[in-house]
Amino acid sequence: MKVLLVEDEVKLAKAIKTGLEQDGYAVDLNTNYDDGLAYATTEDYDFIILDRMLPGGKDGSDICSLIRRKGITTPVIMLTAMGETEDIIQGLDEGADDYLTKPFKFDELLARLRALKRRPKNVVEKVIKFGNLQINTTNKEVSRFSSNKLTTKQTPIKLSKKEFAVLEYLAVNKGTIASKEQILSHVWDFDSDVLPNTVEVFIKSIRKKIDEPGSDSLIETVRGFGYRMRVVNV
Repeated sequence: MKVLLVEDEVKLAKAIKTGLEQDGYAVDLNTNYDDGLAYATTEDYDFIILDRMLPGGKDGSDICSLIRRKGITTPVIMLTAMGETEDIIQGLDEGADDYLTKPFKFDELLARLRALKRRPKNVVEKVIKFGNLQINTTNKEVSRFSSNKLTTKQTPIKLSKKEFAVLEYLAVNKGTIASKEQILSHVWDFDSDVLPNTVEVFIKSIRKKIDEPGSDSLIETVRGFGYRMRVVNV
């Protein structure tokens, strides 16, 4: 999943970006109001994390207010030292979904992102199934199930964080063709130095891990357009 982080404290911003990436998120980082607003209104994100106190006396809550007026419903977490009750009320009234005051524990930020993912307005199925393959978007686990008359066996499938992010993106958008450009944009940071064949390499690796011998690949190639998850009837 992809996050926009707008934070002008460079040391803190880099620490948050690194932590989120280690947890499997792709992160675009902006350190000023204008860039933050531009990215928030032109790129597609699953979450936006906004500092309120930005350079030049700009307020991150104005970014939130502006994107809401444009009809952008991406979940927003305000991350700021402005922790008075009236500040929190203002931030939430401007359209933020959550408000976390500094200093904070990074694990709490991760927990709040997970909580936002569970909210109905940001509909993401917790467990997505394709035949006997199960993708848990909360725990970031992939398993294959096999059963007989007496028992059901669950076999974990080990994916790297980027492999899971690619698979999750296709699974969440099941039935929809995702172009290589869309996958790159959603899974990798805007500034990432990725090769043109990066998506093909990852798709090939994922297929080796999730497909059963002798069966059609669960990831279907739609020539000239991209990839989509294959509908499997059990």
